[in-house]
Amino acid sequence: MQGEWTGEPVGPDVWETCRELIPPGSVFAFLAEHREVLFPPEMFADMYPSANGRPSMPPQVLAAAVVLQSLYRRSDFEAVLELRCDLRWKAACGLGLLDTAFDPSLLTYFRRRLQHSRDPNRLFAKVKEVVVATGALRGRQRRALDSTVFDDAVATQDTITQLVAAIRAVLREVPGADQVVAAYCTAHDYTDPGKPKIAWNDEAARAALVDALVTDALNVLGHLPDQQLDEAGANVVGILALVAGQDVEPAEGSDGGDGRWRIARRTARDRIVSTVDPASRHIHKNRAHHQDGFKGHASFEPETGLFTAVALTGGGGADHHEAAVAARLPAEEAGTLTVLGDSAYGTGDLRAHLEEQGHRAVIKPAAKRQAVPGGFTVDDFAIDALAGKAVCPAGQVADLGRPRTDGTRTAQFKSVCGPCPLRERCTTSRTGRLINIHPRHAELAAARRQAATDPVWQAEYRRWRPPVERAIAWLVAGGNRRVPYRGVIKNDTWLHHRAAALNLRRLINLGLTRTAGTWMINAAIP
Repeated sequence: MQGEWTGEPVGPDVWETCRELIPPGSVFAFLAEHREVLFPPEMFADMYPSANGRPSMPPQVLAAAVVLQSLYRRSDFEAVLELRCDLRWKAACGLGLLDTAFDPSLLTYFRRRLQHSRDPNRLFAKVKEVVVATGALRGRQRRALDSTVFDDAVATQDTITQLVAAIRAVLREVPGADQVVAAYCTAHDYTDPGKPKIAWNDEAARAALVDALVTDALNVLGHLPDQQLDEAGANVVGILALVAGQDVEPAEGSDGGDGRWRIARRTARDRIVSTVDPASRHIHKNRAHHQDGFKGHASFEPETGLFTAVALTGGGGADHHEAAVAARLPAEEAGTLTVLGDSAYGTGDLRAHLEEQGHRAVIKPAAKRQAVPGGFTVDDFAIDALAGKAVCPAGQVADLGRPRTDGTRTAQFKSVCGPCPLRERCTTSRTGRLINIHPRHAELAAARRQAATDPVWQAEYRRWRPPVERAIAWLVAGGNRRVPYRGVIKNDTWLHHRAAALNLRRLINLGLTRTAGTWMINAAIP
């Protein structure tokens, strides 16, 4: 059942007796004074539906602790230690001087209740309500978008480690798996968590081990008892099936039917990098920089420095692309927004979605690749999608082919390129120029022309898009480049708590106060 605040701290009230020691204008002082209003008990009533049982720690105390924990990057154990020993934390959470706080597991249980509730991001939503009440965003309709990669909280595993770990997980979670492993698995002693003992500098020995481990994994999958598995069992069997196939291919000379395997000469799409956190992915932010982890996405108001929306997603797949997530970020905001973003957000689908929602896109278009340095791009061709024609810079006409599954159409100029005087500026291909036409070519071409020629557009983009880089720097500062938990759901909740804490700190720095029951900002926002 939900605990209630009695108003009687253990020992002297820290906020009443040591107020002068708490930094004024800090998050600690603000929570000490306004905690009960910011996080009222009824806000958490749905998380504690039962009226029976032992009363919990008051959720408003736990909410204040989670905000501070997210702001200052503290583990559960470290946060409770701060609550026991630091006057600032005691004052912020309403604990008395002699209060020993609570067991660290209470923070884990509180976050779990949040994650399984109807509104897992209610702390972020509550701070947004304060933002709206202050009028800080009134008349400020610009939203700058950006994303970053968060490192995962686990070690990246190689193929052999993944196979051993996945079979051991099946041993732990699936009834009857121990008999299957004993009868059909010979590559390794799976009661040993370490790697198999072989001559690791011997290429033939490594290849034989990979073949044997994959064979063991397939034997386990093929001989497990036919039974209904619980969630944990189904998960580990699924992970074993994935890791048994993602990094291997039939050995040389094998058709795949004789059970001989080797490490594949390619990287599987959407590859699992660790069985400890199967949601983590290998992410290329650009060609030179890559990380293992998750993607974080943010919508930011550049004048006030406030986050209006955040999301944490997996690292791979079209649904987790920056432009796909960006379509969901401003969904709850009213009015016409000016959405700013770099070229990662310059897809035709996002532009069309923003236009449909009544928003204005100030998004940097991706540059078109030139077939010849300094030569013609697709924008130099006249495209008539309705007539199905493409006209090259030399005036030659080619038909647009049938749309492919992604809507792209191709125009092939072929033989007409041979005698063309502009050939050297157009193509180096012996068979002539070929161009692919995007289904939203007209919109994308117009965006590229505007970005290249419109000084008003250029000035707005240069003025208001860069501040989102500062927002990303705030998100990852203090060791927060690495997520604290495993999986998307837990870390998405963490990111919302982090953004809520940063928004609260920013509001306090802007002069947030409460007067006559109304949230206000005293100072003018620069």
